[in-house]
Amino acid sequence: MHPARPFRETDVATLVARARVHSFALVCATQDGRVMAAHAPILIDETGGKVALRFHLSANNAVTAALQSGSRALIVFTGPDAYISPDWYGMDDQVPTWNYLSAEAEGPVTPMDDAGATQILDDLSSLHEATLSPKPEWTRNKMTPGRFESMLRGIRAFTLVPERFEGTTKLGQNKPAEARAGVIASLSPREDGIAIAEEMRKHTS
Repeated sequence: MHPARPFRETDVATLVARARVHSFALVCATQDGRVMAAHAPILIDETGGKVALRFHLSANNAVTAALQSGSRALIVFTGPDAYISPDWYGMDDQVPTWNYLSAEAEGPVTPMDDAGATQILDDLSSLHEATLSPKPEWTRNKMTPGRFESMLRGIRAFTLVPERFEGTTKLGQNKPAEARAGVIASLSPREDGIAIAEEMRKHTS
């Protein structure tokens, strides 16, 4: 996470929304002094003002073994990003930088049983199949009886209730309004800059 205070994001609603949009995240753990990471789709739940993250990994993943041995987890959600050229500021003596959005959730994990793992898979498929309409929704009921249960043995599921949930909103907040306007104007026509330009507009208004 960026150490500069102007870029620190702590608003839970903002972080949850960001994590939901960019839910294919990096799950990090440590074991015997080694840092490991795996990518996984994350489900974000909110109940009574509390946030919980559910995810599953291959049973043979090194991160899985670390989590089962008691490692804490760090889940990193990476949002849009864009390179920022110093020329766009209209100011002297500037250097290149990167604007970006991210969120981080850190804490201990709780292993889930087969019922919990099944629920994660059902919820994930339901969530993402809904985006494929008008294609008929896939469900595990389409599988050969017993096949799902057999494949379920190949994964392990976990829940993480964050003890730390914060992120980075780095959108040039430390620059004058005129410089930010120059960056927005330069990013907007670029396919790789549209998302960050729009976020900068939101934070300027």
